[in-house]
Amino acid sequence: MFSITVRDHVMIAHSFRGEVFGPAQRLHGATFVVDATFRRADLDADNIVVDIGLATQELSAVLADLNYRNLDDEPAFTGVNTSTEYLAKVIADRLADRVHAGALGEGARGLAGITVSLHESHVAWATYERTL
Repeated sequence: MFSITVRDHVMIAHSFRGEVFGPAQRLHGATFVVDATFRRADLDADNIVVDIGLATQELSAVLADLNYRNLDDEPAFTGVNTSTEYLAKVIADRLADRVHAGALGEGARGLAGITVSLHESHVAWATYERTL
């Protein structure tokens, strides 16, 4: 399996419901380093997985919808604990929508999957992997 990974970051504010979250139940900020990995079994006609420039651009566009936002105020997240794991899925699903819409080029239609990792720090991160 071939893959390429592009990286960006996003800064959000949010809070959680539930005692399991301790002090994170209060409004707090988080800065995530975001890695998006695109996978396919065989390279395309240009011998690439996907255009790295387009992948970078589309990851940036997906993150722009979240960046500098209080997720507690966003209608898409009403009643949802926006955990690191959950946000990894949201980002992966939004990237998949862009692949299906052709935003990453026709060659990207041959992608097998996307993996998104959100790094909370150098010692903790969450990952979501999905097929296309």
